[in-house]
Amino acid sequence: MRLTDMADELYTAATDLPGGVRAATAKRGGVTVTRVEIAREGLEKPRGRYVTLEVPSVSVLDERDADVIETSAAELRALLPPEGPVLVLGIGNRRVTADALGPRTAQKILVTMGPQHTLPVRGIRPVAALAPGVSGDTGLTLRQLAAAMVDAVRPAALICVDSLCSAEAARLGRTIQFSDTGLHPADARHARHLDAAALGVPVIAAGIPTLMMAQEGKDLVVTPRELDSVIAHGAALLGAAINRALQPRLSIAQLCWLVG
Repeated sequence: MRLTDMADELYTAATDLPGGVRAATAKRGGVTVTRVEIAREGLEKPRGRYVTLEVPSVSVLDERDADVIETSAAELRALLPPEGPVLVLGIGNRRVTADALGPRTAQKILVTMGPQHTLPVRGIRPVAALAPGVSGDTGLTLRQLAAAMVDAVRPAALICVDSLCSAEAARLGRTIQFSDTGLHPADARHARHLDAAALGVPVIAAGIPTLMMAQEGKDLVVTPRELDSVIAHGAALLGAAINRALQPRLSIAQLCWLVG
């Protein structure tokens, strides 16, 4: 079994798919979109929908790349409930570069909940964002923190942003994945399992692969050479896509100005 968080690395339209799995790939401008739908349990990935977008290296993209943002936002919006508050969690350790995508993305989210964030525009969706940190700093597990925040915010959905693992070095920093299955890390040693069954609300996972387990042993990892740029630009890109998905009445330029 290949250690990967990417559903399209396990199930591709060009191979024989197991029963209950569908996969299709299409081009949208300069972005290749692969949708994988798993309709039964017992496979390598949980049942649900997965969308992968192949893009130029995110190290050279950011919140100004409208084509990638619009395509990403449309795919993410299709996985979300149409209305209601949304809580965005940036999962990971901001002090470890390969694991900092989630916390860095949370800083790019347009927060609209709370009196200090009241905007004079109708149709603005309530959004809260937080990077809960790691259990070594808080003494609480990710699930405990997420459950407490869900109880406080009462969101219609939770978006969890995390760094992902790929089985192919060429895809590091070059793909984006969204899924409606929650967080289910390929590496069972990670305690980052968050889903609707645990939290009682839909959990959407979003991420970019930033590491690959080396063939020599599971304690060795491979990261992209331009890792710092992948994290910085990837966080800006994901943040812009999430903001555009949640606030379709605002343009990308308006969202960038509001986030600052």
